[in-house]
Amino acid sequence: MGVLMSRRQTVERVQKVSLAVSAFKDGLREQPSTRRRAEAGTTRRGTLEQEVQEGEEEEESSAGPSQPEESSASKAAWERLRDGRGVEPEEFERANRFTPPAFIRPKRELHDDEPLDISLEQREQILNDEMCEICEVWTAESLFPCRICHRVYHDGCLRRMGYLQKDSTVEVTETAHTETGWSCYYCDNLNLLLTEEEMYSLMETLRNCKIIPGACLTLDDFLHYKHQVHKQQFERTMPEAQEEQAALQFNALDPDKKGHIEWQDFLSHESIQLLQKLRPQNALLRLLTPKERERARAAFLALDQDNDGFIAEGECRQARHTWFRKHQKEMLSCNVSISHVGPISEGSPASSRNGKSPEKILPATKQEETSIDWPVFLRENVAYILAARPNSAALHLQPPA
Repeated sequence: MGVLMSRRQTVERVQKVSLAVSAFKDGLREQPSTRRRAEAGTTRRGTLEQEVQEGEEEEESSAGPSQPEESSASKAAWERLRDGRGVEPEEFERANRFTPPAFIRPKRELHDDEPLDISLEQREQILNDEMCEICEVWTAESLFPCRICHRVYHDGCLRRMGYLQKDSTVEVTETAHTETGWSCYYCDNLNLLLTEEEMYSLMETLRNCKIIPGACLTLDDFLHYKHQVHKQQFERTMPEAQEEQAALQFNALDPDKKGHIEWQDFLSHESIQLLQKLRPQNALLRLLTPKERERARAAFLALDQDNDGFIAEGECRQARHTWFRKHQKEMLSCNVSISHVGPISEGSPASSRNGKSPEKILPATKQEETSIDWPVFLRENVAYILAARPNSAALHLQPPA
């Protein structure tokens, strides 16, 4: 009898192993492991996980019956934020789409903070890729180039990736091949410039200030967040002048006057703010692409009318505002850059429309003001050049008046 029982047990074990192998082949390996983790949770769960679970249970008890779905959505939003995916589109057929790329966050190098020599006289050759970044197929004029980097894309590939929705297809089609330009999903997301350590720091700040990823922020939400961040950093109340500056920044992030700012615009603003705080200007200069450096050269040379290698400090301040020319609806018909990096030249469409060039608007005060050379001009403007990357009409870094 004992031998028969052993054989039965052996058969059952073989059957279980066979089922496990089948489940593994069908891609169902995660379900048993998830079940085992749930059963062993009371004995193997660490201190941090206990704290997180207790916090979620408290939130569920205080929020009501709809909170479990919100907690699941919030958890997914934090995962997207950590992975640098931003807002993941939901309205497309997942069975007929490409797999989104795995973003690899950059790492700081030892020489990043050292001075970087970017020549004013030596122009850089700008070359775009010949094949689509997604499908690696060449189809000539149907490829959409990025105005920041060298990548090019098919509109169909972008749709299957979920990065191009129906309401934005026409806009991308009309702008990608013009001076307006279009930023690809790599360059449009300023959060991807952060390292893992910097992203962890930002996520800790957002968690401490009770900011929910993916949510829109009203003016009161934005000011409350800024007050909390300032108090945590300096252990004192934020001055009134800084609060006024924060309100101006909110208005810059809400160009359409909706009364709130979108999550992606808020995230881009906080990302560029953190870069300014943690990295020196020399390190930020290394983030500029050849296209951005070329536009910066054009901006400086347009201001340096006497070709002595210097411009006035007031002209440099004026240039900070010219990186953000993003009046999309007004400019699409005249092919003017959404984020025109540098002052508009006299021969550009915007110049002919306005009837006067920026040089005529600016007073000739180079002799009266402090002169600025090319390296200083780049360092003073690098953060604004980077902040002008997103396609959004929002100003993610409001220049001071």
